[in-house]
Amino acid sequence: MKLLFGKILLYTLLVFICLEIITRVFHLYQESPTFIINDKNVKTYLPNQEGYYAVGNRRMNFAEYHINKTGFNSYSEFTPTKDKIDVALIGDSYIEGLHQNYYNSIGEKIEKKLNDSVDVFEYGHSGYDFADELHLISAYSEKFKLIDQIIIYLKFENDLKRDFYKPDQYWIDSQYFTFSKIKKNVKLLSYMDGIGALQPLRNLKSKIVSFGNNPEKHTEKVENQDVVDNRNLQYLNNFKKLINTYGFDKNKTVFLLDSRKTSKSFLDYCDSMAYKYLDFGKILENSKTPTTLIYDNHWNNHGREIIASVIANYIKEKKKV
Repeated sequence: MKLLFGKILLYTLLVFICLEIITRVFHLYQESPTFIINDKNVKTYLPNQEGYYAVGNRRMNFAEYHINKTGFNSYSEFTPTKDKIDVALIGDSYIEGLHQNYYNSIGEKIEKKLNDSVDVFEYGHSGYDFADELHLISAYSEKFKLIDQIIIYLKFENDLKRDFYKPDQYWIDSQYFTFSKIKKNVKLLSYMDGIGALQPLRNLKSKIVSFGNNPEKHTEKVENQDVVDNRNLQYLNNFKKLINTYGFDKNKTVFLLDSRKTSKSFLDYCDSMAYKYLDFGKILENSKTPTTLIYDNHWNNHGREIIASVIANYIKEKKKV
């Protein structure tokens, strides 16, 4: 019996080692840059990282990232000059672009469409909201004084839930959880977690923790118009307070947004205050080719081309003025 258990243990270990080697050789495991909160109290990435962002059990997405010395995924460093028009593109994971090779980013596409007459600096980071974005501009105020155009990707439904800035410490701390540290070294676990193979264990843990409690029945909630209106008003008030806190340069700042998902009252307020915005919603909607990835709502290469065209056309018009 001891010999049998010994053989089972040995073969299990050998299989595990073989699978670990296969996972590493074919880079099937999930990998993402390390988060930090830098000396300017800005949530960003640890500078000068390189790697590959992989998603899915058959590498549905496999893209190379390059974190520059400022701490953002970009093909270039951020050095504003007087020789070219400098454009800052700020936003969340849609602008960050980990889902596409860093050398084929939205910023690079914009530069190509404008024949390299502009430099685009990409300040994209997963989870950024409007408070993060305005704090970023304030923290790097000296650099942003030299930038000619600032484009802020604004998702009304997600980015205006707070009226103050505080760095999201959760994602920083999560890197140091025991399981997270193990995944960094045992790539097979990272791969299994990425494809959802460990989810049943998480569900079992939740059931054990909630044992004895009456589970709530999850029913789809239908919000009435009053609830929606109150939330939209709160988001608008948060927007106003953040603007009052950090200031806002109307002359060189423009919002990039989807009007289909943006409150009309917010758009009306922007119009009344002469805040400029670029609406890409209808263009994406009219595209005969899919504009998002298969497995989530981030823009695919075609979607990024459309976004780059919207921005490039705006800059062209500005250059004529």
